[in-house]
Amino acid sequence: MDGEIRSEPILKLVGIRKAFDGTQALAGVDFELCPGEIHALVGENGAGKSTLIKVITGVHRPDAGEILFRGEPVVITNPLDAQRLGIAAIYQEPTLFPDLDIAENIFMGHYPLRRFTRRVAWRQLYDQAARTLRVLGMDLDPRTRVRGLTVAQLQMVEIAKALSFNARILIMDEPTSTLTLSEVAELFSTARQLRDAGTAIIFISHRLEEVFGLADRVTVLRDGHYVGTCNVSEVTPDELIRMMVGRTLNDLFPKSDVKQGSVVLRVEGLTKEGVFRDISFELHQGEILGLAGLAGARRTDVAQAIFGVAPADRGKIWVDGQQVAIRHPKEALALGIAYVPENRQQHGLILPMNITHNVTLPILQQFARMGGWLDSRAEAQTAQEITTRLDVRAAGLWQLASALSGGNQQKVVLAKWLTTRPRILILDEPTRGIDVGTKAAVHELMSTLASQGMAILMISSELPEILGMSDRILVMNEGRLVNQFTRAEATQEKIMLAATGSSSA
Repeated sequence: MDGEIRSEPILKLVGIRKAFDGTQALAGVDFELCPGEIHALVGENGAGKSTLIKVITGVHRPDAGEILFRGEPVVITNPLDAQRLGIAAIYQEPTLFPDLDIAENIFMGHYPLRRFTRRVAWRQLYDQAARTLRVLGMDLDPRTRVRGLTVAQLQMVEIAKALSFNARILIMDEPTSTLTLSEVAELFSTARQLRDAGTAIIFISHRLEEVFGLADRVTVLRDGHYVGTCNVSEVTPDELIRMMVGRTLNDLFPKSDVKQGSVVLRVEGLTKEGVFRDISFELHQGEILGLAGLAGARRTDVAQAIFGVAPADRGKIWVDGQQVAIRHPKEALALGIAYVPENRQQHGLILPMNITHNVTLPILQQFARMGGWLDSRAEAQTAQEITTRLDVRAAGLWQLASALSGGNQQKVVLAKWLTTRPRILILDEPTRGIDVGTKAAVHELMSTLASQGMAILMISSELPEILGMSDRILVMNEGRLVNQFTRAEATQEKIMLAATGSSSA
C-alpha cells in the first residue's frame, strides 16, 4: 500500500440507515476512513454512494447509526458542521462562482480580514491563494476569473478551496468523467501528494482501472447495503465486479459473433479544414466498428459531420451504395442514421421534459392528428414499449429526465433514437459516467442490435470497451486515421501506440 495508513480511523460510520418515502437508501452501512489513505467507494447507481456522501457532508441526517470523528461521536446536521470538522467534497460538476476570481472562490466564506476595520485584506487574500496554488503545482494567477478555466483547473481550485480551511477529509465524486488522460494523471498526482501529507480521501468512480490505479482500499455497496472492504492490492477486477453486481468481468462485454453483411456506410476523403482530414472507412451491416483515440483526436467531429451537425468541407459519403449529401441531421435521419451524442444532458435530453416527450421527440410527427392535436395515447404507448425493452427504471413515464440516474438518462437517449428505427447507429461514448451494471446492459443491447443487422459506429475512450465490443477498430490521432485493427489482432498497447502517434505503431 502506497500511503501509510494509521490504525485509528479519522472517520467511522456504524450502522448508518437512511430512507426516503419508504425506500431504504442505506440499510445499516459501515464505513471507515483512515488518515493518509485513498479509499474508493464503489457500487452501481442506486447502491447508496451518493446518500452516504451526503450523510458525511451534512446534507442528509441519518435515521439511525453513529458517526465517529477521531474516535468521538459527532452529529453532522449541515454542511457547515462538516466543514468545521475539516470535511470537503469535490463533485463532478464544480460548485464555484464563475464571475469571481480564483482567490475569491478559494476563500469564499472566510476571507482574511483587517484587524480593526474588518475589511477584506486583499493583498493577504491573493498571497495566500498564490501559495496554495503553488502547493498544488498550479501555475495560475489567483486574479484570473473562474469562468475561463478548464474543468481540470476548476477541480484544482476546488481542492485549493478545501485546503484553505485545512480539510483533513477530501471527497472526490466522479472527478475524472470529463478530463483528458493527461489531466487525470495530474489529478491523481495531486491526490497522492495530499494522501502522503496525511489527508484522507474518499474516491468515487465508475472506472475500475482508476480504482486499481489510485486507491489503497475499496468499499463496495449494493442496493443500500454494505458488501465489504478490501485492500486494492488483494482483490481482482473480476472479484470486485462480482461484489458490486453479482456478474463477472466477461459479462460486461457480451459480444456476439455476427455474420456481417454488405457495406451500408462508406466514407471517403472526409475533410473539415483545421479539424480532421482525409477520413475514409467502411461500415458493414451487423458490424460494431470501434473508433479509438485520445482527447483531441477529433472523433466526435467526424461523427457530427456524418450526421450533418457540422458537415465536412469535402469528401464523399455513400449509404447503401448511393452517394448522398448530408447537410442537416434531418437528412441523416431520413437515410436511417441516428447519433447518440457524448453529453447526454446537454445534447441528448431536454431535462425539464418527461420521459415520454424525450423519447418521442424525433418522431413526433407520427403522432400528429388533424387540427394540430397529438395522439397522446399512441405516443405514451410507443414510449412505454421502448423504455420497457431497454429496462428504463423510473417512477413512471411522467418523470422528468432531470430526475433520472445517469444510467437511466443514457437509456432514455438510446430509446429516443431507436424509435427512429435506424439502420446505422453512431454511439459517442455510450457508457460514460454510468455504473457497471448499466454498462453491461448497454453492451448487451449493442450486441443484440448488431445481430439484428444494425451497423454501429462506436466512439469510446475506454479501451476495455473498445476491445470488448468491436469487430474492427479504427484509431485516430490529431484529426487523422492512423491505423486499424481486427478484433483478433488488437491490444491495448497497439491502440495506445497508434493513438499517441508513435512511429512504433
